[in-house]
Amino acid sequence: MAAPKRKVSSQRDAASKRVSSGSRPVEQEVDRTGCHFVEGAIVRIKMENFLTYDSCEIFPGANLNMIVGANGTGKSSIVCAICLGLAGKTSFIGRGDKVGLYVKRGSNRGSIELELCRRSKNLIISREISVANNQSTWQINGEHATQKMVEEHTAALNIQVGNLCQFLPQEKVGEFAKMSKIELLEATEKSVGPPEMYKFHSDLKNYREKEKELENTCKEKSVALEKMKQRNERSEQDVQRYYERQRHLDKIKMLERKRPWVEYEAARQEHEEVKHLREQLKQELKALKESVAPVTRRIQVVERQCREQEAKVKEKGSEIKKISQECKQKQDLLERKDKEVEEVQQNLRMKNDEEIDRQKRISNTKKMIDDLQNELNATGNYDHVQPEIDQISTALRKVQEEKGAIDTEKAELRREKENLEKEKKKVMANIKRLEDMMNFKEAKLRDRFKDTYNAVLWLRENRDKFRGHIYEPIMLELNMKDSRNAKYVENHISLNDLRAFVCVNMEDMDIFLREVRDTQRLKVNAVCAPSISAAGKRPTRPIQELQNYGFVSYLRELIDAPEPVMSFLCEQYRVYDVPIGTAKTKSMIEKVIKETQLRQIYTGDERYSVKKSAYSNKTVSSNTALRNAQFLLVQVDVEERRRLDDQAKGITAKLNAVESRIAEISETYRHLERKDNELRTKKKELLEMKSKRRQLEQKISTKNDSLKQMEMDTNNLQEEEQKANAKMKAINTQKGKLVSELTQLIKTCMTLNMEKVFFVLDNTLLIYQKNQVETEFKESNAEQKIKEQQYRSLDDKKTQTFEYM
Repeated sequence: MAAPKRKVSSQRDAASKRVSSGSRPVEQEVDRTGCHFVEGAIVRIKMENFLTYDSCEIFPGANLNMIVGANGTGKSSIVCAICLGLAGKTSFIGRGDKVGLYVKRGSNRGSIELELCRRSKNLIISREISVANNQSTWQINGEHATQKMVEEHTAALNIQVGNLCQFLPQEKVGEFAKMSKIELLEATEKSVGPPEMYKFHSDLKNYREKEKELENTCKEKSVALEKMKQRNERSEQDVQRYYERQRHLDKIKMLERKRPWVEYEAARQEHEEVKHLREQLKQELKALKESVAPVTRRIQVVERQCREQEAKVKEKGSEIKKISQECKQKQDLLERKDKEVEEVQQNLRMKNDEEIDRQKRISNTKKMIDDLQNELNATGNYDHVQPEIDQISTALRKVQEEKGAIDTEKAELRREKENLEKEKKKVMANIKRLEDMMNFKEAKLRDRFKDTYNAVLWLRENRDKFRGHIYEPIMLELNMKDSRNAKYVENHISLNDLRAFVCVNMEDMDIFLREVRDTQRLKVNAVCAPSISAAGKRPTRPIQELQNYGFVSYLRELIDAPEPVMSFLCEQYRVYDVPIGTAKTKSMIEKVIKETQLRQIYTGDERYSVKKSAYSNKTVSSNTALRNAQFLLVQVDVEERRRLDDQAKGITAKLNAVESRIAEISETYRHLERKDNELRTKKKELLEMKSKRRQLEQKISTKNDSLKQMEMDTNNLQEEEQKANAKMKAINTQKGKLVSELTQLIKTCMTLNMEKVFFVLDNTLLIYQKNQVETEFKESNAEQKIKEQQYRSLDDKKTQTFEYM
């Protein structure tokens, strides 16, 4: 309910009359207590249609002023008026970013008027605020002005609304506490010191920075000077070395001029010596050449004799090679004859072995025929077997029919099982889709509240430690029926409670908090649901009575939650009695507040809180813009989830029944299989008994035929042995002739080898003599080359010394 028009009296009534008639120049403004106002002090504050005030005029005292009142009575509104009236920005207050928001709700314009003390004439600043265009109109002493002019006048009076040391709204206390000592000092200088104090302080800091720069420059210059001195000392040593070098160069030039005479005399003496040595070597070289000639002739004779011996050795080698090839041919023929003898002997042995084997097989066959005949004689009559076989065949056909029926039923059950599994897979996919939505909410929880998320993981693994059920954080348990309404729930329920765990008894809550807070050091909240459920509480009036005001539902109807969670929300936040309105509600909000007596109201984008003053018993309302939802945006259809769970359970029950039936008929099928195998085995035995006599007769007939064939296949061993002996005799005659020829060839080869050895020995002796002569020749030739080299060297040296002279 809007506050009525009111007027706040000051500490003096006379001042009220003076101000109402307009400001007048005074020598020094005083309050009714006789205290003097300092220049720039606020003498009067007037507000119209501003925040909670319709019209209000305040006259502060000259010293400390205190405004005392209950919450919502307008104390902060006076502070806002001072800030905005002195050209302060809305950000200095921290309540709203637009100046139009400070106009009283339901009004199009609002105004602020401040009177400031000044020696010449009091300064009256007026500001009229328009809601439509969010603009302000300024006046100074009744004349139109701009905000820039107002800022200049307040600066001249050293009024600094943006300085927290001079003007500190309650919203900026936290920011003030964070200021450093340097920032506090600068703000204090600006606030209480003369205007030039902060400038002098800034200049002093700049001069100190320049002083540091000059000190650094001086240090750098000193270091450079020291380096230059060291460089100069090194240069002096280099200069001394330079002069020393010049003296040595002069001495070298003088010696260079004397050197040719000395060199000429040395060269002349060397020339004479070389000339004498050259003639001496020439004579020695001539004598060496004459002594080498006989040795050369001897070498040529020995080489000729060696070539003749080598020719003879090669000739004998060719003859030996030819004879050796003929010997090898004869040896190959002898080996082939030996193999022919072995083949004849092998064929004879094989004939003997075949005859022995034939006699054994005849004996064995006769014995087998006797045994089979005895077994045939012992075999009885099996005429009674056929009726039993027919009976078993009938039983087998019946078993096959039963197995066919079971196979048909089993195939139908398997098709039904496949269909049920497909249906279950589809249902589980839908359940997983809903769980993925829940996982999105868990991801939000993990990103924003890591400790709470870790506690959720621990709780899921340790539920057996608690006597009752502990519900996960409310933001996970809550489900919005329409995600568009999530902003109402998140603005109504505190963030601490949204991330709180809900316990159904205090004992479990104590155990849980001890574990996660004390043991794991996690920052976690937990609440206990009421012992008597409040989830079913009814609102003070049905929603139908409020629909005329634009209300569509109570907050409880927008959400789904487990019964203990809903009970806590109803008990703590009265969600069953908080209506949700529309734009229509906002357009008639004054009427809604006055007629419905509701404590909390939500419109499309705002939340209204209505309270009654404990002092004046008047209704006071406040509104705040709704924050955007962050955690409850995911909408999970609880009814669909419950339906899917029931459907999954039903499909699982059907699957179990089908699998049970399949197992039952499988067991029946296995029993029939065993019966089938037993009947087939019995039938096989009877058939074998029936066919045994016929098989024995066939075996005896086959063995008799085989015996006759073996008796007909006879071998004449005596004739075969005579043929073999004749062949071996002819082969041995040929071998004797070949051995005689081979012996003659070996003797010839040995004779040729002996002759070749003699020739090789003679050739070796000649080579030895040749090597001795060549060694002597090489020694003489080497000495000759050394003398020739010395001679050429001396000749070249003679030429050089002659040219030098």
